[in-house]
Amino acid sequence: MGKTLVIVESPAKVKTLSKFLGRRYALKASVGHVRDLPKSQLGVDVDNNYAPKYITIRGKGDVIRELKDSAKKADTILLATDPDREGEAISWHLAYILGVDPESECRIEFNEITENAVKNALKNPRPIEKGRVDAQQARRVLDRLVGYKLSPFLWKKVRPGLSAGRVQSSALKIICDREREIESFESEEYWSLGAELSPKPRGKKFEARFVPEDDKRLSKEDIDKILADLEGVEYVVESINVRDQARRPAPPFITSTLQQEAFRKLGFSGRRTMSNAQALYEGVEVAGEGHVALITYMRTDSTRVAREAQMAARDYARNKWGSKYVPKSPRGYASRKGAQDAHEAIRPTSVDRTPESLKGSLGRDQLRLYTLIWSRFMASQMSDAVNEMTSVDISAGKHGFRATGQKVKFDGFTVIYTEGRDDENSKDEDKRELPALDVGQGLDLVQLLPKQHFTQPPPRYTEATLVKELEKHGIGRPSTYAPIIDTLRKRDYAELDKKRFVPTEVGLAVCDLLSEHFPSVVDLEFTAKMEEKLDSIEEDKADWIRVTDEFYKPFSETLAKAEEVAEKIVIQDEPIGEPCPECGTELVIKSGRYGKFIACPAYPKCTYRRSIVKKLDVKCPKCGGDVVERRSKKGRTFYGCSNYPDCDFVAWNRPTNVKCPICGSFTTARQRSRDVAYKCANAECGNSWKEVAGSDRGK
Repeated sequence: MGKTLVIVESPAKVKTLSKFLGRRYALKASVGHVRDLPKSQLGVDVDNNYAPKYITIRGKGDVIRELKDSAKKADTILLATDPDREGEAISWHLAYILGVDPESECRIEFNEITENAVKNALKNPRPIEKGRVDAQQARRVLDRLVGYKLSPFLWKKVRPGLSAGRVQSSALKIICDREREIESFESEEYWSLGAELSPKPRGKKFEARFVPEDDKRLSKEDIDKILADLEGVEYVVESINVRDQARRPAPPFITSTLQQEAFRKLGFSGRRTMSNAQALYEGVEVAGEGHVALITYMRTDSTRVAREAQMAARDYARNKWGSKYVPKSPRGYASRKGAQDAHEAIRPTSVDRTPESLKGSLGRDQLRLYTLIWSRFMASQMSDAVNEMTSVDISAGKHGFRATGQKVKFDGFTVIYTEGRDDENSKDEDKRELPALDVGQGLDLVQLLPKQHFTQPPPRYTEATLVKELEKHGIGRPSTYAPIIDTLRKRDYAELDKKRFVPTEVGLAVCDLLSEHFPSVVDLEFTAKMEEKLDSIEEDKADWIRVTDEFYKPFSETLAKAEEVAEKIVIQDEPIGEPCPECGTELVIKSGRYGKFIACPAYPKCTYRRSIVKKLDVKCPKCGGDVVERRSKKGRTFYGCSNYPDCDFVAWNRPTNVKCPICGSFTTARQRSRDVAYKCANAECGNSWKEVAGSDRGK
């Protein structure tokens, strides 16, 4: 038999596949896309059925030559790019460059890079799916038309360097709408009343909550009247209700839930999550095994799991924890409405590769993410947890109180994993265990606990809750969540404050301008329907040219009208009260394409500018200079010495003035919802501890 050339996207995949493909297979990587629309021009012929003008991507010449040389030596060419629309489009471009008939059986795909999955794919080659290619082409063309037509409009009406994207603009509107909701929110006062009680004659104290009539909100006047009524009354247990509550595990991860949970539990951005997941999917060097792929494909909206993987998880759970931790039948989960369901959920390729077994093979971020994926998948195939829920009604004169509590009756899947929460401030009062009580039993009042509250506005979005909102409205697809959020920050439309998105003045101005003149571009329902149309193109139920035309014709008319009637928005630069060292004019904070910076407002006469450096109240442990906050090329925050390059001190976590109590080294800290995690920077020491958030230490 002749040689078969298999082309994948990543060199890491080449290493992984080389382990189990024989000598008659040659493996090459395209290193992503090889053709795309030109950056210097629109690249779409709107008068010729929106024909895209594809060119070879600059810098890909050597890769293409190598692929062509390998193709000449092969009898068969198989295109094994990623199993999604973009991967299908890359295969289509490769077929064009290499002279492969796209209707021939030249395309293979696999959801996981394991020997069985890959060999099964090799036995079942197929033609390139035109629907998938057309759907990706429609998305690319639509995004190019919006971006390259709308961005110059923003340059004229707001400021140079701005950009507008079809999906990005809807995401910006979600953030801006929430900010306006917060600004217009009027806080209202209300009160609650608790009672700290203990069983007679002597028992463990517990807290009960006052139960108002009709669940109405209490005022200060109500509380004063109730407190007067409660003078000298007896507290008696009226009824006790005990019930078992089963708690099902969460489904295995899809792209959106992985990004949400990685943010909640690990503090990862969407880009950081997907970058590490990509490495785990393509393969890493594992001690004793070589290059191994550890998870299934990470861009998916399906919770479906292969029967083989289900059975492996059940066997592992049975052997590790016992039969009661395994449900009678394998668990299945319904995917959300509108899911493409093209791939499985995100899961480990083998549950026998436990996180513990990979500690010496994975980087810190990779191991933490793999642990999350492995634990979530294992939990999804395990038995329900069962909690005993207790509700106690207590009479106090003519008023009533209620105490609730719970205790774990069977830990089930929670022995390995519990899903995180978006509400960082949610209380755990109901999770406390109540003391043993009997109906008719008298209770001693320890103290009454009246408390003043104020209604709170809805919280700003975190990366996790924004992804959740995008998914809820059907905006974007698994591959687009991280780039959408990344673009909003890079374009200075929104910034993070305590890990929550706050729209900038520029972001609000752009959102208002687009909402007024291009309502369909920012309309959530319209954007979601466009995603549905792209899905229809993939399913060969709609024509991509017609879908593009239906959008572009009214859009171009709206653009022409907006060019005439929209007024220019002037955003004032913020003065910093410091004279320019070159001309004496007061310096201002300006916003550019890559964020904010300090500059002289007299430009172009004076060209002075400098980056904004955030100084910490911490001295460099190496030279005593100031520690400043910096950003890496990929946008990740890190900390370094202001005397760089003379001093090379650098740390990913925030340095503190707290010294390690064991070795005296400096420490770094990570702020969490309820505590601050300190860690000694001395690798040989490795001491770490936690303190309650809000303490003065480490500041």
